[in-house]
Amino acid sequence: MSVSGLFNSVVAGYAIATAWETGALDELSARGRLDIPSFCSRNDLHQPSIRGMFAALASASVAEVSGDSVVAGPLFSEVLEHKAFFHWLTIGCGSLFSDMPRVVRNDNRSGEFYRRDAAAIAYACREINAQCFDPAFFRALSALDFTPAAVADLGCGSGGRLVQLASRFPDVQGVGVDIAGDALRAAEKFVHNEGLGDRFSFVEGDARSLVDDPQFASVELLTCFMMGHDFWPRADCVESLRRLRQAFPNVHRFLLGDTARTQNIPDVDKPVFTLAFETAHDLMGVTIPTLDDWAGVFAEAGWRVVDMYTVDTPADSFIYALEPMS
Repeated sequence: MSVSGLFNSVVAGYAIATAWETGALDELSARGRLDIPSFCSRNDLHQPSIRGMFAALASASVAEVSGDSVVAGPLFSEVLEHKAFFHWLTIGCGSLFSDMPRVVRNDNRSGEFYRRDAAAIAYACREINAQCFDPAFFRALSALDFTPAAVADLGCGSGGRLVQLASRFPDVQGVGVDIAGDALRAAEKFVHNEGLGDRFSFVEGDARSLVDDPQFASVELLTCFMMGHDFWPRADCVESLRRLRQAFPNVHRFLLGDTARTQNIPDVDKPVFTLAFETAHDLMGVTIPTLDDWAGVFAEAGWRVVDMYTVDTPADSFIYALEPMS
């Protein structure tokens, strides 16, 4: 890649996230062609800004622009598949990466020394879950030997997992837990819009140190996706997993899905998301365990591995099906 290509690709990453949020990617996918003035008029968008967005997409071969007309470029299909990863990086974690020169200095690493957009991350993760984790998740649900009456989702984000569980189990009720108030408000709105507001409640709290709550007592199925690494380092993870057993005394199955730190992949060969995910958490000071690290904590924390489901993208992603040890 040339230096100019490297430079322009940074702008293109933001343009991809914007094209997703504005509906441009969906319209190009559905219709094969987009008229810029018409698109801007229908969506109340600033036309010069949208032209700049498409110029950035064209620079990365995501789109081809001729006058007012836009068609998909050679990389469009692949970008459409991975659009949520671009959103996670540029919108959700944009402030973290822009602060990198400050964050890397030890003098600045105290208190709340970094910023991320929790609502944007939740928005992206709902799509990532649907695209990447759901096939394995549904296999894990099909393997259950019981029908849960009550569920809980840790790090529930914008509520997508709870809605899926309600669809799978029509009588289920439950609770979503998240540390981010903005994400919980988005989840409440999403669940309400899906007509499920009377079946789910929400708790703002840290899944690593949950206190006993009457809402947790009846939970039989516990889920946690894309935040298990927040339990680490190892000693903290063991303690957190033990605490979950206490906080959810009647849980029968715990589905834990996450992305591990890759091993033996050269930096120049790392696939989509991996470099951003690992670098972001290095900046935040969050340990990303390897698959071997994960395999070594469950028995000590009081959980038995019933099964493990592999997830192809992101690399080294997984869903562990766990049950409490007696």
